[in-house]
Amino acid sequence: MKVIPVKIKNVNVYPFQDMEELMDYTVDKKKLLLSLNAEIIMRAEGKIADIINSNIGYADGYGAIKVMYRKGEKGVKRIPGCELWLELIKRYHSLKTFYLIGSTEDTICVTVKKLKELYPDINIVGYRNGFIKEISEKEALLVDVKERQPDFVFVAMGFPVQELLMDELYRIHTATYLNLGGSFDVFIGKVSRAPRWIQNIGMEWFYRFITHPSRYKRQIIYLKFLYSYYRNEL
Repeated sequence: MKVIPVKIKNVNVYPFQDMEELMDYTVDKKKLLLSLNAEIIMRAEGKIADIINSNIGYADGYGAIKVMYRKGEKGVKRIPGCELWLELIKRYHSLKTFYLIGSTEDTICVTVKKLKELYPDINIVGYRNGFIKEISEKEALLVDVKERQPDFVFVAMGFPVQELLMDELYRIHTATYLNLGGSFDVFIGKVSRAPRWIQNIGMEWFYRFITHPSRYKRQIIYLKFLYSYYRNEL
């Protein structure tokens, strides 16, 4: 199977037809699987863009889908990262090993507990919260991941911190890494996603804005993306 990425601004986005195709395509590729939305695409420059383009970026946002449609990729589908990691666990829970990093101590503990309840045979070889404040903490994490050799590493710390950490971890242990943002909070019900109909019309970003108005500075980037899209600058 060969999938040719589409260039959007500074980054390559792989035009997968659905989540199954993505999982099949990456099953033997130990890479960073990077969810890309309008915000990440607009902010990806320099080292971050290099990390994305050296790995597998996929469309976790309708903005990327619309640009790929314009560029001739008509069958592509949005793949939410907050669903992908759970589908990978569903497929590989009895076959692979997992390491989780991110969110608060309470959230990561509840996440691990819930996963073990859903999949009693899951092999979670390690986990920790996403508040890495000291160099010694990062060094301990690097050593732990290298020693435990997980097949999948899920990192939920927010852009671009998680991508930089994943790249650093990848250099000392080759595995499949996923950037997950707030996915652990969604998984345990601490944060709610937009209703399905809002997701289907590509307005989940707007739902996040009206439900969390303190994020308004982050949401401005979506307007810049729309401006660039309609000017055909992507």
